[in-house]
Amino acid sequence: MAKHTQAHLTRRVEKNKPSALKDMTRRQMEYYMGAKLLEIGVDPKLAIYRWSSEIQGNNEVITYSAYWGNSKDTVLQQEQGL
Repeated sequence: MAKHTQAHLTRRVEKNKPSALKDMTRRQMEYYMGAKLLEIGVDPKLAIYRWSSEIQGNNEVITYSAYWGNSKDTVLQQEQGL
């Protein structure tokens, strides 16, 4: 069975909420992602992380992604334009 090489967390926050709430949500997502990686046996220090944000109606959808192994290499190559 193939091993996973990426993980994603998504949260919805009302877009009119204070930025402090959005910042707290992001910090929580960072913590939970680290815990999840440890749970599946991946060293969080070996992964790279990326944020994305999208407005959907009255919500801001925030996604925190972690990449390691082959996925990490692929993301880095795409960012370098290779």
